[in-house]
Amino acid sequence: MAKKKKLPLAYQPLGFVLGWSSGWLAGLAFRKTWMAIRHEEDAPDALDRDRGWGEILLAAAIQGAIFAAVRSAVDRTGAKAIERSTGTWPASEKGGRD
Repeated sequence: MAKKKKLPLAYQPLGFVLGWSSGWLAGLAFRKTWMAIRHEEDAPDALDRDRGWGEILLAAAIQGAIFAAVRSAVDRTGAKAIERSTGTWPASEKGGRD
């Protein structure tokens, strides 16, 4: 079995930028989704006294699903780009985040 090459340090700043941009993109997608579902500018916060449990938990579930999907899509796109440009996959053999 061939020895795995060390990942270039170039991925670390790229990973930071991708993480920041995925958070921004997910926030935008969530705001648009909430507006389409409830026709409201702001989603409920857990500390909103005037909102019920159902509405707060629905907003949290939708937000979590959107953030996870966007983060995975952005991470995968970045990893594939690094692999194409360097020939090295930017994660350990087992994969996943450290």
